[in-house]
This record gives sequence, C-alpha cells and structure tokens, in this order.
Amino acid sequence: MTTVVIVDDHPVFRSGLAGLLATLPEVDLVGSAGTAAEALALVRDEGPDVVLMDLNLPDTSGVEATKAILGFAPRTAVLVVTMVDDDDTVFAALSAGARGYVLKGAPAEEITAAISTAAAGGAVFGAGIAQRILAGARAPKGPAAAIETPGGELTPREREILELIGTGASNAQIARTLGLSLKTVQNHVSRILDKLHAADRTEAALRARGLRPD
Repeated sequence: MTTVVIVDDHPVFRSGLAGLLATLPEVDLVGSAGTAAEALALVRDEGPDVVLMDLNLPDTSGVEATKAILGFAPRTAVLVVTMVDDDDTVFAALSAGARGYVLKGAPAEEITAAISTAAAGGAVFGAGIAQRILAGARAPKGPAAAIETPGGELTPREREILELIGTGASNAQIARTLGLSLKTVQNHVSRILDKLHAADRTEAALRARGLRPD
C-alpha cells in the first residue's frame, strides 16, 4: 500500500483527485492540504510515501514546498501536479528534488503508474520534459559523441540508457528495449551514476541537463 498526500489550493480539484485515488486499491490517501504550511505539517504527521504537489500555492510556490518537505522527509517522493508540461517551473521543481510530474486530468492508470514509480524510487517524465532534460545528453561533443561529466565521459550506449532512465524506464524495460541482458544494463547504470556523481537515477537525469538538486 502506497500512502499519498494531495497538495493543491483548489478544493474542487483536491476533491476530484481524492475521489480518483479512492478507487485505487493500492493507494491510501492519508490527507490533503491547500497551502504549503498545511502540507509540511501533514507530511510531518503522516510521513507519506508520495506527495502530489501543485506548483501554485497561496503562501509559497510548490518548488519551495518541495525543497522544504525533502529537507526533513527525504524518503518521501514528490510528484509535481501541473496543467502544462513545458513550464520552466517544472524544471525548477525537478531540480528541487521532485521525482517527476503528472498532468492534471491524467487518466487513472497514468496516475497510478506515476505514483507507483515514484514510490519505488523511479522518475516520472512525460516525453516532452524527458527530451528537454536530456537534450544536452544527445548533443555530440567530438568524434566519439561522448559527454563530459564530473567522473569521465558517457559513451553513446550510456547516453542511450540515460535517455531511457529519463523516461522512467526500469532496468528490465531498458534491457528489453535495447536487446541487452539485465546484468549489462545494471552495469551501465552503475557506471552512469558514478560518472555523473549522482546518488540515484533521477539525479542522473537531472545532472545530464545541468540541474543539480540542492
């Protein structure tokens, strides 16, 4: 069971999303908040697995609320809830530590998958956001088309795997997509994290775009 908190300043939207989550047997909604202050208090009290975070709150931004929550609850996964997928604020939220985003009005199966992925430590990026996050990773930088990183260069294969990581794909999914063994993918992912000096898969995708979580 994955515990979830909703943070949004619109009561109607909170109610609608709560109704949707109530239909998901694998999700337990433990509370909702309309302000960042309420959200921080709720997360302290409940320690949810996932927070669904609106970007526009009346007392502070969802980005600042995300930073504050992860400052005292680093195991909680924050998912941005947004109307658009091309707002620079989404990038700011990812840099603050959010594990991705879901669109308001997304179908139940997409929200379920996003919550499950975030709770498991994965990243949830839509195609547009993933492409922009990894745009720098695609650009060739010399004959070998390698990427300079703090710990060395990413090879073309590592770049390819990093792009799939950015879409939220698991190691098993990456292995199937690229026709590699699971062990080979695991080895590549390990090297990518080492080269990027990243703590996890989400941070690796962010560092490839030059967004470094605080």
